[in-house]
Amino acid sequence: MNPAKTLPQGRPLRDHAEVAVPGAAIGLVAGLFAAGVAVMAGLPLGVTLTLATALGGPLAILGAGYCVLLARGVFSIGAVAPLALYWLVGFPLARLADSFAVAWALGDDTVLGEPLLSFLALQAMLSFGFTIGFLWLHERIAPYWLLRVRGHNPVAASLVERYVEHAVHLDRRRGASRRRTPDTPS
Repeated sequence: MNPAKTLPQGRPLRDHAEVAVPGAAIGLVAGLFAAGVAVMAGLPLGVTLTLATALGGPLAILGAGYCVLLARGVFSIGAVAPLALYWLVGFPLARLADSFAVAWALGDDTVLGEPLLSFLALQAMLSFGFTIGFLWLHERIAPYWLLRVRGHNPVAASLVERYVEHAVHLDRRRGASRRRTPDTPS
């Protein structure tokens, strides 16, 4: 049964938005991290705020999108490859938007100091590192958040059940591998 069909009007959107909080928060933190680097580099306040907003905003939207897609079953819990493909497209686009915004804030007509395809290729390579960091943070933050909101949010409750099933599966796999591996003397 699809929980979205059994809920009163307006609940599914609010429930999905609440589930999206961890991914959005990670994107915003990435924007704040970029702002911190800009401050250390001595960039003007306007440029620093533009950088934080123009990078953190798209990353927050994409992070929230991941959470909604995870809740809808598009992504499997802990799966790296599909998420890497997601960020392979999303991260370069977020960086491109960021580059345009920073060029605008600086009053510069030149957005990129390199050809567009070179820029996108580099950002695509960097996206894998962002994928790993995003997934690592998400898998440590999201379960706690979902446990907190599952009492009033059926989407979160369903996702918590999937996390529990995933944990049980991993525990069984670890137990099976321990039984197959001979003990080594200490």
